[in-house]
Amino acid sequence: MEEKTHLIQQLDEARQKMWAEIADIDTQMEIYPGWTIKEVLAHIAGWDDAASSSLRAHAGGEEPAALAVRGIDFYNAQSVETRQALSYDHTIEEWKLAREQFKAAINEMPPDKLGEPLVFPWGCVSEIVHSLS
Repeated sequence: MEEKTHLIQQLDEARQKMWAEIADIDTQMEIYPGWTIKEVLAHIAGWDDAASSSLRAHAGGEEPAALAVRGIDFYNAQSVETRQALSYDHTIEEWKLAREQFKAAINEMPPDKLGEPLVFPWGCVSEIVHSLS
């Protein structure tokens, strides 16, 4: 199976599992200290956005922005805070859109760039294929 197809399949499978978990969840229930499912989804959308930006920069031969330069916890809090005013339904839409953009960034990646190391926004340096699989 082509590497890009495999990566996207893994992302889709993870998303399907997440959908199954959140389908019947009480949206007001705290599921992580201080976070409801809305904040968790905002958090995931933020990291999908960050990963998309890094992949696109890498594809263009540019140095990816250091989005978590102040630390992962700061980035997590900022990512959730920027989406705090959104409704739950709007947060779901952001979560969906961010994942589609992430998959598009993978699809747009030139094949020769897949095996090159890149700096991910969370500070890890690795090849795309090994990091995302």
